[in-house]
Amino acid sequence: IAMVGPFLPDDEKIPALREALPSTAAGIYLNTGTCGPLPRETAHAMAEAEAWELRTGRADRHYWEDAVERRAEARAAVAAVLGTSPNRIALTHATTDGMNIAAWALDWNAGDRVVTTSLEHPGLLGPLRVLHDRRGVDLVIADIGTGGDSEAVLAALDRAIVPGTRLVALSHVLWATGARLPIREIVELAHGRGALVAVDGAQSAGAIHLSVEELGADFYAVPAQKWLLGPDGLGAVYCAESVMDMPRLTFAGWASFESMDLAAEGKLWPDARRFELAGFHQPSVLGFARSAAWLAMYVGLPWVYERIARLAGEAAAMLAEVPGVEVVTPAGGVSGLVTFRIAGWKSAAALRELEQRTLCIARTIPALDVLRISVGFFNTEAELRRFRDGVALVAENTPETIPHRPKIEVLRGGVD
Repeated sequence: IAMVGPFLPDDEKIPALREALPSTAAGIYLNTGTCGPLPRETAHAMAEAEAWELRTGRADRHYWEDAVERRAEARAAVAAVLGTSPNRIALTHATTDGMNIAAWALDWNAGDRVVTTSLEHPGLLGPLRVLHDRRGVDLVIADIGTGGDSEAVLAALDRAIVPGTRLVALSHVLWATGARLPIREIVELAHGRGALVAVDGAQSAGAIHLSVEELGADFYAVPAQKWLLGPDGLGAVYCAESVMDMPRLTFAGWASFESMDLAAEGKLWPDARRFELAGFHQPSVLGFARSAAWLAMYVGLPWVYERIARLAGEAAAMLAEVPGVEVVTPAGGVSGLVTFRIAGWKSAAALRELEQRTLCIARTIPALDVLRISVGFFNTEAELRRFRDGVALVAENTPETIPHRPKIEVLRGGVD
């Protein structure tokens, strides 16, 4: 694994990376936006940790000391990706946990206002809806189209962020269209009107270059399992210095406090750890740290970002040239996500055909009836061409006229 260094030429680096990511041989892996391929090194480290727990148990004092170190290691690895310091990072179980932390950090009153956009993931919308239902908070959804016109996005939010707005919650990269929102400008607008900003970074962390310090957001939530290639059930949230003195915590546990006595007199951690509640699955914490560090140290994040942007741009251009295909992802500011429609096809039916004919691993976005591919740094130009050819075959037919294919039992095999 260590030979997969950031300075290898691409013709040597790509095969080595694919060997280090075994599931890339299971098909044309185009769904990192849901779950990324797990590095072999991460899986091995997690298996070793689980075997140690089985042999030795989890009650020894040294196990606890190691757990504390592993959590610190995971915070540091995430901080390196997000461009901040480890004391600004709290571990969570998902991006949604981080967005809930942000949503409930404020002391809400009926009539307060929270603003979001028209293209957000349910993991972000869920806590906002509960704020509306339980606390009488006004939920305002700004129509931003596909999100690709930054001036139109800012104008829509300018109209929505009025006096009384206390929180603006939105994504850095939109899960449905792949558009990248102008977060720094949105933060300036919101802060100028007294509102905090919470950002869903599920489709940005590990996919595009970012510095949360430069963006200026108050909260920035990320998952482990997507572009950071970590295990399920973990995430992290960046918490700016500005939120360390919020009126009160909504959720708290032993992990939130530096000390606590039997009279319930406690001292909260002075940093983002105050937003952690309790324990985590320790092998997964180790795996999260290993995957993020593997990306940063062995693969090289600048190379990752450049390659994802280039390949995703090429994929969007190739698909746009196919008659009958409408690329929904806005041109410019490409992330790793490309969404598109095929005329005459429902997205679910089109995906079933593409899975059988190209062995692609992709998904649909039912709310927009589009197909979505996530282009990773480990993908190859040959894979993208094969996928494009499959799309072209589907697009030149209808569900009734497409040539019959023999029934295939999909046993994911090697794909060059």
